[in-house]
Amino acid sequence: MAANSKYQYKAVKVQVFPDGVAHVELNRPKQLNAFNHDLISGIEECFNEISKDGDIRAVVLSAAGKMFTAGLDLKENALLDGAGDEDVARKAFKMQQHILWFQGAISTLENCTKPVIIALHNGVIGAGVDLCTAADIRYATRDSYYCVKEVDVGLAADVGTLQRLPKVIGNASLVRELCYTSRNMPSEEALQCGLVSKLFDTKEQCIEEALKTARIIAAKSPVAVTSTKALLNYSRDHSVAEGLQYTAVWNAAMLQTEDIPKSVAAFMTKTPATYAKL
Repeated sequence: MAANSKYQYKAVKVQVFPDGVAHVELNRPKQLNAFNHDLISGIEECFNEISKDGDIRAVVLSAAGKMFTAGLDLKENALLDGAGDEDVARKAFKMQQHILWFQGAISTLENCTKPVIIALHNGVIGAGVDLCTAADIRYATRDSYYCVKEVDVGLAADVGTLQRLPKVIGNASLVRELCYTSRNMPSEEALQCGLVSKLFDTKEQCIEEALKTARIIAAKSPVAVTSTKALLNYSRDHSVAEGLQYTAVWNAAMLQTEDIPKSVAAFMTKTPATYAKL
């Protein structure tokens, strides 16, 4: 596994495998992977680029060091980057632009055309919850815990948790409890409520299993996988009728792909199919 020269960032490390899997790593371990400008911009640029990269078909996201993330880097005061000495309206406009940029960076996981499997360990705090809810699949270690920390620092979570967490776990009472109290939710509770789908004893095991799942996905038709992600995301935010209509329009084109006869032939002959880049 070697670092790809195409993906070079100050606070994000990217390694690309020949089998179409990318391993992205938050890389500020001494700062407990706290979100600062470099980390946020690295996530944004990295996932936007991966989304367009035909050599990559699935992504694993993990974090270096002993903690997944401590949340926002308060020392750099990232949320106040846009504030100045202007009048209130101009301060608010700059703040709004900063928040929208941060939101957009987190949303690159969801908007990425490739499935993103996130491997969580130890503390997943504040912006870490925003980040993980934007991923497709969440695996975690047994020592992991989750905290919607924002109310403890005087603000409402504003980069995705309040929008995605209710849809991820489907329990409004629990979501509100977590967001109002900032209590730590242990891994077993996260598994029980559906925030994560698997637990592992060690970080290494968690990442290994995430990579294994990513390789299974990467071996499948990229047309089918990308289409499935797009349709799942659309259907989540629309009615059943609207989702079905959108799927009909989408698949009217995608059912004409060469990947279908290739997949059928592979199934019949029990040999792996080889698919063209998307």
